Amino acid sequence: MAEVQIRRYREEDHEEVKEVFTIGMSEHIPSSCMHVLKQPLAQMLLGCVFCALLTSSQSILLPVLAVTLLLAAGRQSISFMLNRYIQTCLEQDLNHIQQTYLDPPRACFWVAESQGRVVGTVACLPSEKDPNFLELKRMSVKKTHRGQGIAKALCRTVSDFALERGFRGVLLHTSVVQTDAQKLYEHMGYMKVSEFSAPDVIARLTNFTLLEYQLILKLCRN
Repeated sequence: MAEVQIRRYREEDHEEVKEVFTIGMSEHIPSSCMHVLKQPLAQMLLGCVFCALLTSSQSILLPVLAVTLLLAAGRQSISFMLNRYIQTCLEQDLNHIQQTYLDPPRACFWVAESQGRVVGTVACLPSEKDPNFLELKRMSVKKTHRGQGIAKALCRTVSDFALERGFRGVLLHTSVVQTDAQKLYEHMGYMKVSEFSAPDVIARLTNFTLLEYQLILKLCRN
């Protein structure tokens, strides 16, 4: 196993950081599609369309084709939603990491480096919701390097940074489909404190919720 180093972001990491984040987020498209298909509204819609067309056309081909087209349209909608989120993240901070995370004294951005390549990222900055908390952001690890403890090391880097700077704790947000991330955070001592709908109309219709986790550092260290 190649040695992995956690270090502060450098300008030459920019393209690799964006690639790790973009690919990591795109990997959630299949799980998001499965989440949507499990929702009663989606199942009712597909069932009604299938039965209505089967009854009216007296042919199995038309309803099958219609349901296939609906599934394809649904996947495209989910891809659009995730791609828009990725673009928003790039515009908000990933296109100007230095100004967002490295210039402010109470924020930071780290990369996990292996054999000269960026294989993981994490960032943090003071939470807008509660200034006593640091917000963990942009956590991502390349698929080829998962299961090696990199994500845990990145989590610990953020909590150590927060403790050194006197924050009460660390908070973060993840989505209902990111089950591996939820297990990681819970293993690291984070507790789920709230669940709420994503702002997109599509997300609300498909019950695509976001989860907020918090780590209380004093409790974590005792």
